[in-house]
Amino acid sequence: ELALLLAVLVNSFGVVLMLYSGAGISAISSVPYAFSEVWPFFTLGTWTYLFQATLIISLMILRKRFVPMYLFSFVVGFFFSELLDIHKAWIGILPYTLPMRFVYFIISYLLCIGIAFSNRCGLPIIPTDLFPRELAQITGISYPKIKISYDVICLLTTAILTFLFLGQIRGLGIGTIMAAFTMGKSIGMIGNILDRHFRFATAKDLKKS
Repeated sequence: ELALLLAVLVNSFGVVLMLYSGAGISAISSVPYAFSEVWPFFTLGTWTYLFQATLIISLMILRKRFVPMYLFSFVVGFFFSELLDIHKAWIGILPYTLPMRFVYFIISYLLCIGIAFSNRCGLPIIPTDLFPRELAQITGISYPKIKISYDVICLLTTAILTFLFLGQIRGLGIGTIMAAFTMGKSIGMIGNILDRHFRFATAKDLKKS
């Protein structure tokens, strides 16, 4: 439970901080961001959980069955989406100098830690984190490869949407590209470190033991 809470807090803040740094938005939120720019009648948070619903439906189709856990994941994703809007509302008070923007991008890379915790908490997690993990299990392809491919597809979708409808590519920067091609491996490395030093269990599991 603590790992899931930490993951939601870290990931939501990391997404908004990366965007605020001017280095681009994280790949997992780039598609909802593109929707919010092209069709601004919904906020980034609202588009995020609509996108998450699409991912949940896609996973059920791939598994060819109804998976109740995926619905709980959507509930977690709803709180994550609301936190995005909350962080966007206050983050403008932070200094916006060039050195600080660099610092913000470095801090936003904590997303790797948040996702690594998500993958090990044993509870329903944010759909954007759940999708590559479950797809890796379904296909048998390693998580880092799935994660990198997933991020790159999100970036391409964002670039095409914003260019076609707005005449320019928005939300993507050098930070976005770096994160897309390195975050999968970074999450895998952090996950291996966590596995060596921690054992994750739910409160129910601890009572049984």
